[in-house]
Amino acid sequence: MAFNDDSFIREVNEELRSDQVKGAWRRFGRYLIALAVLIVLGTIGYKVYEYWDDNQSSGTGDKFIAAMKLADENKNDEALAALETLEKEGHGAYPILARLRAASVLAQKGDTAGAVAAFDVIGKDNAAPAAVRDAAKMRAGWLLIEGGTYEQVSAHVEEMAVPGNAFRHSAREALGLAAYKAGNMAQARQWYQAIADDAQSPRNVANRAQMMLDNITASGKAPAAQG
Repeated sequence: MAFNDDSFIREVNEELRSDQVKGAWRRFGRYLIALAVLIVLGTIGYKVYEYWDDNQSSGTGDKFIAAMKLADENKNDEALAALETLEKEGHGAYPILARLRAASVLAQKGDTAGAVAAFDVIGKDNAAPAAVRDAAKMRAGWLLIEGGTYEQVSAHVEEMAVPGNAFRHSAREALGLAAYKAGNMAQARQWYQAIADDAQSPRNVANRAQMMLDNITASGKAPAAQG
């Protein structure tokens, strides 16, 4: 399915306005996540790139790029083996970046539980830079939206859903989706409203948030507050 925000939002609007929330999630949940995760990965990639750029170690750079190429070619087992070597033998920023990429490869393989566990380890590693820890927590939280509970998602990302945090937009959207999936429309409204009220929210995130706010109101399960 090719993703186009405008046409997709119109189709989701029609379905959600039928007030069949669970059916709508079954039909569109994965696509909502797929659309939203693009900006999540962009934010994570930028923060991790900043760390990499500040800590380049040319001796293992080529090996890391080669491992990433293997992952991009879906040669997952070969990529994991190469990344494991970098974790043990790499210099500078590469060992922690190899761990982060290896967790992503596990998710790519369909091993969601293994990926979440790997991201969790990174997220709790005080030796890792804060940006990398936050990126790992965010990835784990997003992986848990479809198969986990709201509480599990919240445990990973809610600490980042605060003013001034670089990941707040992604964290709020993850929490909104998780609450919506759980059928808690009031809680979902709270998180989507936080996105709508933040003037620095990226346009596509703000558009999706407004779409969800409109449909939550239309469902009658959590009407908009009256001013």
